[in-house]
Amino acid sequence: MTDSSVRSPFTNLPSWLRRPIGNASDISTVQRIIKQRQIHTICEEGRCPNRGECYANQTATFLLMGPTCTRSCAFCQVDKGHAPMPLDEDEPAKVAEAVQLLELRYVVLTSVARDDLPDGGAGWFVKTMEAVRQVNPSTQIEVLTPDFWGGLSGEAGQAERVATVVAAHPACYNHNIETVERLQGVVRRGAKYGRSLRVLAWVKELNPNIPTKSGLMLGHGETQVEIVQALQDLRAVGCDRLTLGQYMRPSLDHLPVQKYWTPEEFEELGAIARDMGFSHVRSGPLVRSSYHAGEEL
Repeated sequence: MTDSSVRSPFTNLPSWLRRPIGNASDISTVQRIIKQRQIHTICEEGRCPNRGECYANQTATFLLMGPTCTRSCAFCQVDKGHAPMPLDEDEPAKVAEAVQLLELRYVVLTSVARDDLPDGGAGWFVKTMEAVRQVNPSTQIEVLTPDFWGGLSGEAGQAERVATVVAAHPACYNHNIETVERLQGVVRRGAKYGRSLRVLAWVKELNPNIPTKSGLMLGHGETQVEIVQALQDLRAVGCDRLTLGQYMRPSLDHLPVQKYWTPEEFEELGAIARDMGFSHVRSGPLVRSSYHAGEEL
């Protein structure tokens, strides 16, 4: 689906997608802490439109295991296309120190996909959670993981990796399906719709008390009917929390935007999601998976 509002990333966006960058001094404080420790945030690597606001509030979502992804999703700004760097053995401690300096009450840990690692990086999530808790015992930790596809070990390997992270008791387990089922192959190269739903289902089977969360980025050509079906599929596997946001093309090398959904349309979709039984719903053009995550406590 296309419409007359389609624009390249280098032309003016709709008015509802423009926002101030935020206070430069607040932004630089967070950037300094991150860069001095040579760690990464998805705020920067993913060019999140909310990073000015989040930095001003001294919050950030940490990107584990380096800035290079082994997948090649067509919508994502994160670096890809070459071999990722070896793991930095000091990264868990560095992230914990940054969390302490920023005095974070709630932190989100995410990562690039690391299909090159024997466990897909599941154990690294646990190491980082342990490091954060050691110096920040009251900080709640949400994880936003890849699908942990098991490669040669298949579904059994994927399930084992998910179980590793669940056993560390995150405050919330987030895994994004990103788009509707029809568009998975175009948008999420290397990922599968059913595979992602299984991740969320396994979390609930392993520990029903851990809230699960997922999100979609709209604007790839999906219809409202397809979005509603995706929400129903998420609820069918017990997903508790939902984010819906607008896809914004990072560059001309990425998928073009097929539609800019309006704030009113996002409000309507949010209402539909709440009626379905999602306990927390954030639906708006600038919403991202970790946006105001701590407010869901």
